[in-house]
Amino acid sequence: MKLNPRRAALVLLFLGSSVFSQWAVGNNKDKHNSGAAGMEDRKRAVHALNRLTFGPGPGDPERVMALGVDRWIQQQLHPEKIDDTALETRLAAYLSLRMNTRELVENFPPEPLIKAIAEGKQSLPSDRVRRAIYEAQLERYEEKLERKQEAQANDRDFKTDSGGMNKAESKQDRMIADEKLQPLLTMSPDRRFQAVLAMPPDEQRDVARQVKPEADELLAGMTPRQRETLQALRNPQQVVADELLEAKLLRAVYSERQLQEVMTDFWFNHFNVFIGKGADHYFLTSYERDVIRPHAFGKFEDLLVATAQSPAMLFYLDNWLSVGPNSDFANGIYTRRKFRQTNRPPRQAGAKRGGLNENYGRELMELHTLGVNGGYGQKDVTEVARVFTGWTLKEPRQGGGFIFDERKHDPGDKTVLGHRIKPGGEREGWQVLHILAHQPATAKFICTKLAVRFVSDDPPPDLVNRMATTFLRKDGDIREVLKTMLDSPEFWADEEYRAKVKTPLEFVASSLRATGADVNDPMPIVRRLQDMGMPLYGAQPPTGYSMKSDAWVNSSALLARMNFALTLAAGKLKGTLVDRGRLFGPEIPPDPEQALAVLEKSLLAQDVSKQTHDVIAARLQDPDISQRKYDDPARPPNVGVIEGLLLGSPEFQRR
Repeated sequence: MKLNPRRAALVLLFLGSSVFSQWAVGNNKDKHNSGAAGMEDRKRAVHALNRLTFGPGPGDPERVMALGVDRWIQQQLHPEKIDDTALETRLAAYLSLRMNTRELVENFPPEPLIKAIAEGKQSLPSDRVRRAIYEAQLERYEEKLERKQEAQANDRDFKTDSGGMNKAESKQDRMIADEKLQPLLTMSPDRRFQAVLAMPPDEQRDVARQVKPEADELLAGMTPRQRETLQALRNPQQVVADELLEAKLLRAVYSERQLQEVMTDFWFNHFNVFIGKGADHYFLTSYERDVIRPHAFGKFEDLLVATAQSPAMLFYLDNWLSVGPNSDFANGIYTRRKFRQTNRPPRQAGAKRGGLNENYGRELMELHTLGVNGGYGQKDVTEVARVFTGWTLKEPRQGGGFIFDERKHDPGDKTVLGHRIKPGGEREGWQVLHILAHQPATAKFICTKLAVRFVSDDPPPDLVNRMATTFLRKDGDIREVLKTMLDSPEFWADEEYRAKVKTPLEFVASSLRATGADVNDPMPIVRRLQDMGMPLYGAQPPTGYSMKSDAWVNSSALLARMNFALTLAAGKLKGTLVDRGRLFGPEIPPDPEQALAVLEKSLLAQDVSKQTHDVIAARLQDPDISQRKYDDPARPPNVGVIEGLLLGSPEFQRR
């Protein structure tokens, strides 16, 4: 948001005040008008909502109190019993979310598939709609090849950006495309769609890559498949990624199964996969839907096996390329057999056949199970890597799934953490995963991470030990571990109330939930998360994003959050509507101090420090807030500024 000078001065005053000394130092006990002493019922409800959801919405504390905090928690621990049709209605237009990986590749072809068609190795689909997407990408691919050949002929660098055109050419093309677009906008949605399909591929792409407001008008009234098709004419891979990103944000904001979404986010971060790595653009939809979410409350070993066999993880950590040094494949036995069967010559000595890849073996023990100091050594890493040779993928760039390839598996005994692993092919991997899932070090590591997410950046050792005991006694039952944590006095300790700093995702989602915002276009918000340093599915290292305060507390983060809060509250966040009636009822109070009191209660359950209250109250007569500059005593105050400052306050930043 570009702040005007008066508002910029207000923000700087607020950020520079002593209020923000509270931002990262834990809970401030001096609450303005809170009257809270200990975890009384309302405070318990707010605390549960802050820790077990992406933040309370208007009226949520009252609903939880009416149901009973303990009963509400039990409901959240059993998401299958919670009706979530309102969210499903919002997600209905995202057809890619219900496709398997091979269907995603077929409907939204990546460049390797287009290249294979260009080289005559595969044919175009017969379906007219899908064929249009393929033809548009073939046109794009051939243009890129031509530019590359021209660049090489002229002995200059080749850049793969869209078009390779100069500014004059680009402007001219936009004008031509605009001329083609205008007649389409007068047609009915179905005729408009058919007219685009009837265009040559280059014209289709020109129309599809028009600026966003015009593209929105072009897509208005179309069915989900028609919208996806026109979007895919420009970049099919981006359609898959965008729908996944937008759906994650919508789930965080609107799902009634809030604890399941929090746990899905937790486990995805624990078993992190980076969306920017090649085929994982296509694998992540199934990874979150079929691997992470269904196991969020189940047995840890089941989740561990599911991630180990998931194409997303196999591709991300390169285990699909790992070949046992003593395997048939490595020793050329496979190629000699193939020669006898096909009469093709075997590979020459020294030809690349792959090798042992230790990435997955190392991260499996260091990040997924035992932890850095979990009692393993380099020898264990190598032995685990040998165990998982042969765990690979069939045609990953075409959406193929997990297979076990005996030819690439390293034969012989292995020893992992003192356990002898007898030769058994794929079963060796299951045995190692079982051993790791039941180690005391794994129980402590997993329970520490859960306690960091839900209780404290530095969780009490006694709590972690009790959770770890439950983990081992209940065979890694995640729901039972959470119950132990939620039944503990440490979780409900008064000093933990609003003591954890929100991540950017938690802050953005909680802001949208607190204001009752209606998000019609999630993409502008997704981009704001990139600006805040937390792009969805965008953590490149396998460690994922930090859940601790120190990773997110800095001056640029404060400014980015404050700008987002003011933009949202002012109703200037594109594609998002804020209904003041959900916070104020039918009428906004004419007095700024009354408006502040209402917002402190609705947004923060009156958990506002005296410092925060005084800083905002001192600015209520500012013309940008009071609106008195209009000389109309009946004109209500600009509650958007008050709301934005409260959303940007230290109290709202913490959960």
